[in-house]
Amino acid sequence: MPFVPFDLERWQSAWENRVRINLSESGVHAPPLAELLALTDRDPADLLALTQGYSQSEGTERLRTAIAAQYPGATADHVTVTIGSAEANFIACWSLLSPGDHVAVLAPTYMQVPGLARNLGCTVSEFSLHAECEWEPEPAEIVRAIRPGTKLVLVTNPNNPTGKVLSVPAREAILARVRAVGAWLLADEVYQGAERSGITTPSFWGADERVIAVNGLSKAWGLPGLRIGWMVSTPALREKLVHRHDYTVIGPGPTQDWLATAALGARDAILARTRGILSANYPVMEAWLSARGRFTWRAPDCGAIVFAKVEHPLPTLDLVEQIRRDADVLLVPGDHFGMPGWLRLGYGNRPAELTEGLGLVGAWLDRKGA
Repeated sequence: MPFVPFDLERWQSAWENRVRINLSESGVHAPPLAELLALTDRDPADLLALTQGYSQSEGTERLRTAIAAQYPGATADHVTVTIGSAEANFIACWSLLSPGDHVAVLAPTYMQVPGLARNLGCTVSEFSLHAECEWEPEPAEIVRAIRPGTKLVLVTNPNNPTGKVLSVPAREAILARVRAVGAWLLADEVYQGAERSGITTPSFWGADERVIAVNGLSKAWGLPGLRIGWMVSTPALREKLVHRHDYTVIGPGPTQDWLATAALGARDAILARTRGILSANYPVMEAWLSARGRFTWRAPDCGAIVFAKVEHPLPTLDLVEQIRRDADVLLVPGDHFGMPGWLRLGYGNRPAELTEGLGLVGAWLDRKGA
C-alpha cells in the first residue's frame, strides 16, 4: 500500500516559520516564559534549579496526578504523558490497530489518525459533520460507518477544523453505536477549554471503559512549545500504551514536566487568558469575512479557527499557495481536511499581527478581483 503523507503537517512545517504572518495555526499565541511563570505563580529560581537529567518516561506522578484531576474517577495510573497529543494518537493507533482492521472517523478532522490507520493497513470509513446541519452528523451515517467489526472510532471534539462542539444527542448516538459494535473510541479533545462561551466541553472519558481520551497543552492552553500531551485510559490499557511509548521518544524532559505541572495547577488563569484572546479576536475575523462577501461560515463554538467556504475561481490548494507566495501569509486549504473549496483561518494571533495578516490577504483578494 502506498504511504499516505500528512499533507497538513508538511505544508505547515514547510512554511509556518518562513512567512511574514502565519494564520494557519489553530491555537492562541503562546505566552513568554516570564508570563507563564507569573500566571502559575511560580518562582523562576525553582525553574533555574532544575537539573537536566532524564525525567520519568511516562510523566512524573506529580504531573500525571495533575492531569488525572481533570477527569472524575481517574488517577495517575490512568494517565500516560506523551510528547504532544500527536504522539498520544500515534501510540493509541499502534497499540490497537492491525492490518485489515476497520476504523471509523468523524470528518472533517485533523488527518493524523486516518493517515496512520491507512499506513497501518486498515480500512477507513467516514461519517460526516454537515455544514447545512450546523456541523452535526446524521444518525444513519453514524450507524453505517461504525459497522459491526469496527475496531476504532475517532472523534475530535471540539472539532478541528470546524470549531464545532457536538450536541448531546450526537454524542450519545456515537457512544451508543460504539458500545453496540464493541469498538474503541479515541476521543481527541485537544481544543477542550477554548470554548468561546466559557463552558467547557464534557470529556468522553468515563462514558465507557473502551474510551481513550487524548489531550494536551498545545491548543486551548496556548503552550505548544512544551510538547506535553496525554492519554487517559484504563490502567490495563495504560500498561500496553506505556510499552509502546518506550519505543518512541522515551518521555518529556524535566523542564517540560515541571512547567506542565505548574500550568495545570493554574488552569483557570491560563484558560481565562485563552478565552480573552478569542473574545477579542473573533470579532476582527468576523468583520473581515463579512466585508469580503465571498465567504460562508458558521461561528466556531471553540478554538482559534474559522472554517469558511470561499467563492473563488482558483482551487483552494492553488489559492493558498498564491497567497503565501504573493502576500507572505500562510492559510490552510480545506483540501488538507478532505474539504476542497474551504479555508481554515486561524485568529489566535496577537491583535496587530492578526489585523496585518488579514489586511494582506484582503488586499491580495482585491487585486485579484475576488
